[in-house]
Amino acid sequence: MSRGPVFEFNMLPHCSLLLLLCVARLLASSSALPFEQRGFWDFAMDSMDSGGMMTMMRDEEEGSATEEILPPDIPMCPFGCHCRLRVVQCSDLGLIEVPKNIPPDTKFLDLQNNRITELKENDFKGLSNLYGLSLRNNLISKVHPRAFVPLKHMQKLYFSRNLLTTVPQNLPASLVEMRIHENRIRKVEAGAFAGLSNMNCIEMGANPIHNSGFEPGAFKGLKLNYLRISESKLTGVPKDLPESLHELHLDHNQIQAVELEDLRRYKNLFRLGLGFNHIRNLENGSLSYLPRLRELHLENNRLTRVPKGLPDMKYLQVVYLHSNNIAQVGVDDFCPRGFGMKRTFYNGISLFANPVNYWEVQPATFRCVSDRLAIQFGNYKK
Repeated sequence: MSRGPVFEFNMLPHCSLLLLLCVARLLASSSALPFEQRGFWDFAMDSMDSGGMMTMMRDEEEGSATEEILPPDIPMCPFGCHCRLRVVQCSDLGLIEVPKNIPPDTKFLDLQNNRITELKENDFKGLSNLYGLSLRNNLISKVHPRAFVPLKHMQKLYFSRNLLTTVPQNLPASLVEMRIHENRIRKVEAGAFAGLSNMNCIEMGANPIHNSGFEPGAFKGLKLNYLRISESKLTGVPKDLPESLHELHLDHNQIQAVELEDLRRYKNLFRLGLGFNHIRNLENGSLSYLPRLRELHLENNRLTRVPKGLPDMKYLQVVYLHSNNIAQVGVDDFCPRGFGMKRTFYNGISLFANPVNYWEVQPATFRCVSDRLAIQFGNYKK
């Protein structure tokens, strides 16, 4: 008779615990769902009831979600690329064409080290904010005449190590720097750089171009400061280069001599590079057209004497003459006679790897050199 109450008393905690678990589970299932990210935005869970959320999720899974629920602006980035701070990096991906979905606010686009073969008309459509474009080390041989038309503000174009045979057409008028080193360009047509009044620097070395490959007027309209045509097939200083040049680099060519009129146009030159050629002689007076020259490179040539005219160059500071065939250095080869003629002292003269005995050179030869350590002799091997 006493077991009935005991049984009811013992069962009460178990029933209460079961009831509490059921209530807790019911509350949990009715107030929250597992978090699920939708692209680049999250749902506002506290503004929807569970039925609305479940309906939306089911609709999206079945492909029937309405357009109104999509985010207004989804950030874009081409597959495999990295997009950050308006820089889109798509290098070393094995791409065979310019990728799609490039953000329209992109400032710099890096497509180097891929396998792109062609630039099509609409490859850069909508990229009017682009400042720099790198196409270095691809297989590009064909460029559509209107490929660069959308790039209204582009200033830097890096096109080295491709298969171009001509300078691309209709380059942006905003362009400041272009590097087309190591292509297959054999000819630069008249007007190739027409309308590029802002262009400051062109690097076009390592192209198989001869002097005859530059048509008259090829550089017309340009006001360049820097031009490099190294590692090519030049046998002389090209004609009709821009008069505005401050730096001209023609090293690693096949230039035989510098004639009297070759440098007449380039009175603004600060630096002239003629190293690694076959030059045997600079005609007397040819350097007189370069009154502002600071640095002269004539290393690794076939000179047998110090070029005439160096003492009259008031601002010349550095002369590279090493690895030539110079056997004698005269007392007046570098410095003018008297005082007050040279405005700046030399701070570098290299004469090493020449068959000249440095102990035979008179000390007065370098009277206009700032420091004796600036003179380099010796190490000649027959």
